[in-house]
Amino acid sequence: MRALTSLRGRTVRRGTACLTALVAAVGLTAVAPAGAVGAAATAPRDTAYKNAVSDSFSDTFADPSVIRGRDGWWYAYATSDPLKAGDPPGAMHMARTRDWSSWQYLGTVFDGTNRPSWATPTAGLWAPDIRYVAGRYVLYFTVTDTTLNPGDDSAIGVATAPTPAGPWTATNAPVVPPRPAPGGGYLWTFDPAGFTDSDGQRYLYFGSYFGGLWVTKVAADGLTRVGAAAQVAIDNRYEGSYVVRHGDWYYLMGSAANCCAGPTTGYSVFAGRSRSPLGPFVDAEGTPLMASRVGGTITLTQNGNRFVGAGHHAVIADADGRDYIAYHAIDRHNPWLTSPFGINRRPMLLDRLDWVDGWPRTRAGRGPSDTPQPAPSLASSLGITPTDPAAGGGFARLAEGPTDPVTGATGLVHGTASTTSPAPAGPLHVRLDHRGTEPLRVMFGRNPSVKVTLDPKGGRLTAQVDHGGAVRSSTTTLPPLPAGAWRTLTVEATADGLTAEVTESDLADVAALVRVGGNARPDAAPVRLSSSNAVVDNVVVNPAAADAPALAPVPVPQAGALIQSEDFDDPSLAGFTWVRRNPAVTVSGGSLRWPVEGTDLVGSGNTASVLLHDTPGDGDWIAEARTTLDLGVDSVRNYQQVGLVAYENDDDFARLSKVAIWNTRQTEFGRETAADPKDPGGPTSYGGAIVGTAAPTLWLRLAHHKAASGEHLYRAGTSRDGVHWTWGATWTFRPGTNPRIGLVAHGGASPAAVAEIDHLRFYASTWPSDPGAG
Repeated sequence: MRALTSLRGRTVRRGTACLTALVAAVGLTAVAPAGAVGAAATAPRDTAYKNAVSDSFSDTFADPSVIRGRDGWWYAYATSDPLKAGDPPGAMHMARTRDWSSWQYLGTVFDGTNRPSWATPTAGLWAPDIRYVAGRYVLYFTVTDTTLNPGDDSAIGVATAPTPAGPWTATNAPVVPPRPAPGGGYLWTFDPAGFTDSDGQRYLYFGSYFGGLWVTKVAADGLTRVGAAAQVAIDNRYEGSYVVRHGDWYYLMGSAANCCAGPTTGYSVFAGRSRSPLGPFVDAEGTPLMASRVGGTITLTQNGNRFVGAGHHAVIADADGRDYIAYHAIDRHNPWLTSPFGINRRPMLLDRLDWVDGWPRTRAGRGPSDTPQPAPSLASSLGITPTDPAAGGGFARLAEGPTDPVTGATGLVHGTASTTSPAPAGPLHVRLDHRGTEPLRVMFGRNPSVKVTLDPKGGRLTAQVDHGGAVRSSTTTLPPLPAGAWRTLTVEATADGLTAEVTESDLADVAALVRVGGNARPDAAPVRLSSSNAVVDNVVVNPAAADAPALAPVPVPQAGALIQSEDFDDPSLAGFTWVRRNPAVTVSGGSLRWPVEGTDLVGSGNTASVLLHDTPGDGDWIAEARTTLDLGVDSVRNYQQVGLVAYENDDDFARLSKVAIWNTRQTEFGRETAADPKDPGGPTSYGGAIVGTAAPTLWLRLAHHKAASGEHLYRAGTSRDGVHWTWGATWTFRPGTNPRIGLVAHGGASPAAVAEIDHLRFYASTWPSDPGAG
């Protein structure tokens, strides 16, 4: 896994007046009032998009971060690569959309006048993370080199703005300064991500391979760190951290492997969870993210369609309460801005993020889409028709107040405003933006009837369900906000209970959360807003998104009938052929014993031995090997490994190995092929994806499928017991190739180690359906 020595080589509602916004919220036509900043946000319910979503305005839009502005647009931010081929690097890019298909490019965050004063003139400005904090927009970002120390010394910067489009003002010092590394140099202080907990405490996550992932508390304004930082994920594994709260769990998601290896990029997203934002974080199997045999449950990985290297993500929720993941990936057919070598072309993609058995899975495990997908909703879907044209569409008796200079919002709730048509019976999702200190009540249903009270003046958030006179309620503390600051209230009533939460950024960073158990699924009734003088905007009323527990993970390859088994009881190794025979390899006791070689297949050396076996042909099948190699823990044994390889030749292979990567032990599914897909005989490129957790004895599988295009697809699976499998990334081989299956044990001869392989078996299998569709 040589790539870890140079992983960061980046080069090789418009909310109008509530009267008007509510018209937009139910999909009707409205005239924008004077002083408003754009047209009302009306994303039709049948709107679809297709990846890559940023193609209409850019060639690359890497490390994306997304927020829904109070003006009703989605705003996206990206790292400082050239926007298009031939452009100079920018200073972080900004764009906005309503439907994820048509975009307005807004320029760069910084220019020559507002660039951070403490960043060197040549420093990269990477990986922006956008939040709404204490009434203003806050953007965290990486600065790759500062004026504070000689040499490269990365830090986390921060800038503020009154609107998501700027203008941006950087602070005069980093929020996280450069951190000296033991032994010299500086730890990689990269990839920030903010988070606000339900007690109002703010956090900032950051870090990368050299140093690991860390978290620090930050002050209420989001601009100053507080106290010492704590490490939450081991070094040499993750970067691009992002934290969300889902239910009672905090999920730390990070990207693993090389971000930028062109067509062989295997970047993927993994998750761990904890009961605390400070950790410890463990994966679905209970393995800590801090362990040497490091844990992580796959959230997003490539599936064999045109996109590879899917990672460095952000999470958003739409008007139905459905989660989406925004990330960058690489089109393996068009991986570079320039040819043959240049900056990786990493456009932004978007896909649904499902919660399956308590874990985030992109499209329930399908991975990146390359077919049209339903767009995130900004508006109501209920088709509420106003009976009073003067009422402003969907809600009666709303008054206009002073126009907000940023969003154009003028909506006041004075008395009770009610939908003029009832919301249908069933699970209901209500979302709105609120400003001011006056309490606001959201009410709907008759039996049960639901009432949620947002009371900034009293500092309380209360949820109540009245079912036939039996009242259940719960109250929590509501953190204060500065005067004029907006907050988002989300109310969801289902058969499982009533949930109300308040956020600032609406990014799963919950500032206040309250639940009432039992059936709260309402009958058909109007939705009512009641207050003496509350300002509201961007109100949506929708059926709640489908319950996540009902989602099943997508099918994975399953081993069927045994086709052939090589059990290593024949010392002559009949049925195998060697590439560079290793005479030290022996057969005894039903095992192939292979002293780990100080050789490798990667690059131009091509000195490692490979023991090859013919495959069952072009059908669907699985190759399996049971391997044993105790690499210990924590010590540096680069890059000792034992593995299973799909091998066309020395410069065209996919290798699944258990491997020592510095102080960690990981499973890498690496790919070497031509750096330029249009020049198969040219220079090679190597990169890898990560699969399941490593162990001294590990079962490895490669599932094969020949697509209609003639490509060979290989998907990797690993298991620590031979029964429970983790299926990960897929690599492809060009039509006309005929890879064989091989065994390898190489990467370093010191300390001496012997790998054992108990069997190589081939099973019939069934390949799941088209990975890019659905």
